[in-house]
Amino acid sequence: MLQVCLNGARSRAECSQLPLTGDELAAAAREAVTAGAEDIHLHPKDRDGRDTLEAAAVAAAVSAVRAGVPGVPVGVTTGAWATADPRARAAQVRAWTVLPDHASVNWHEDGAARVAAALLDRGIGIEAGVYSGTTAAQRFLDWPESHRVLRVLAEITETTPQTALRAAAGLLDELESATAPILLHGEEAAAWPVLRLAATRRLDTRIGLEDVLHLPDGTAAQSNAALVRTARETIQRAGWAHSGES
Repeated sequence: MLQVCLNGARSRAECSQLPLTGDELAAAAREAVTAGAEDIHLHPKDRDGRDTLEAAAVAAAVSAVRAGVPGVPVGVTTGAWATADPRARAAQVRAWTVLPDHASVNWHEDGAARVAAALLDRGIGIEAGVYSGTTAAQRFLDWPESHRVLRVLAEITETTPQTALRAAAGLLDELESATAPILLHGEEAAAWPVLRLAATRRLDTRIGLEDVLHLPDGTAAQSNAALVRTARETIQRAGWAHSGES
């Protein structure tokens, strides 16, 4: 499965074409799905372009994207940078009026289990965010409800390609006992090498302006769709290479 991560915690200062509003997110999602994305991850924004978990913003973003790409799963973040207090984060989840198909929960953040419980109570799928270089993997695996998540997001935070690939191999070893599917992805300069590793290991992966602003040749990506098209080509080549080696 190839997921597109449409915007992330970035701002227009970093990326002039970053989709922020509902209409922009819907248009970016349509283009990305046409290019080959099968699942959508987005960060709802407030009027100032900052990440928010407020019900009205979540409803506007999710509803707009669903209308643009009917039938495609849509997920949001629950990152602590949007609301620091985990009790408040869980309360915001319980106040959502339009429910996404899934939401990511970062297991290195305080209160992850509390937020995850709120999502489970509302019937929202959980993407368990497990960052490399943290104790998140063990914290997640020790959670009694870990078997109930939709998938594990193995998130490689190292951005030097070779270091990131070593970190990815180590994190996958840590997650060996996880029962849910694993989506492996990197960021910035390591995004493309980690995506190729995911492809060769037959793992789900993702790409989008949240993770990287450039194509593999270093040129600026003009859209999420451009990143998805290149990712599809990369995955296909990796699959052929893997088949040829077997």
